Amino acid sequence: MASDHFSSSLSEQTIEEVESALPASTEHGADLRFRGVVRDREDGRLIRGIDYSHYPGMAERELEKIGAEMRAEFPGHLAFVHHRTGFVAAGEPSILIRVQTPHSAEAYEISREYLRRIKTTVPIWKRPVFTGEAT
Repeated sequence: MASDHFSSSLSEQTIEEVESALPASTEHGADLRFRGVVRDREDGRLIRGIDYSHYPGMAERELEKIGAEMRAEFPGHLAFVHHRTGFVAAGEPSILIRVQTPHSAEAYEISREYLRRIKTTVPIWKRPVFTGEAT
């Protein structure tokens, strides 16, 4: 989904694949990219990775809602969010948040707020796959 300042995607496509297709930043001085990586432990137990699922349609609408709210609160920025679905191995990134702003301080603030809102409102669920367990 996309607008003039925000776009997002949910798919099994890797962060590296998605990121390599992003256009260069020419309008803004700050081009901040946050990659959330799957840790190797969940509740103190070793995991192989996390299996992500989402509520189709609703998750995309919630991401768009977040984008619209953020535009109203932080005008003048550009943002892109990609969250992987399916199995993501430990050590691999599961989310990419790209924020472009005129200056770096606001890019960090906006990126943190996108992540907070995504984690608290977007219907994306994770199921850890523990070591020795099938995907």
